[in-house]
Amino acid sequence: MKTIEIQLFKFNELSHKAKQRAIEENYNWNVCFDWWDSIYEDAKNVGIKINSFELDRNRYAKGNFINDAIFCANKIKLEHDKDCETYRSAIFYLSERDAIVRNAPNEEEDDREYYESLEECDNDFLQSILEDYSIILQREYEYLTSDEEIIEALEMNEIEFTIEGETYN
Repeated sequence: MKTIEIQLFKFNELSHKAKQRAIEENYNWNVCFDWWDSIYEDAKNVGIKINSFELDRNRYAKGNFINDAIFCANKIKLEHDKDCETYRSAIFYLSERDAIVRNAPNEEEDDREYYESLEECDNDFLQSILEDYSIILQREYEYLTSDEEIIEALEMNEIEFTIEGETYN
C-alpha cells in the first residue's frame, strides 16, 4: 500500500502564478450550465421568445414575439428601467408606430402602403429588441467569465488547489 500526501490550498493562499492558473483552469465555472435562463425568462416575460443566440464577433439573438409588438413594447415600458436599452427601443417603436397611425389613409385612399409601414415598424422593433438582448447576453457572459467572478465562485464554493493552482477533485 502506498500513501500520498498532497498539500491543498484555498485560492487566497496561492501564489500569483498559481492563482492565474486556477482562474484559467476554471474559466467556464460560471457558464457551464444554462447561465442564460434568467435572460430568456426576462424576454419571455415581456413577450419575446429567444430561440437562439451567438456571442462575440458573430453576436446575434434570434426570436419572435409571443403576442405582438405593441404588447411587448408596453410590457417593457412597465417593467424595464428607463435607463435600459430595451426601454429606449420600446419608446422609440411606440413613437414611430403612433406617427404611422396618425397618418393613416382615409377611406378613399389605398391602405396597402399603410399596413406595410406598420408591419415594417413591427419587424424593425423585433430586430432592435433582439439586438438589445444579444448585447445583454454578451455582457452577462463577459461578467460571469471575468476574473473577479471566477475568483468569487471558487472562494464561495471553497474549492481547493494544489500548489500549482490545479483544482483538486
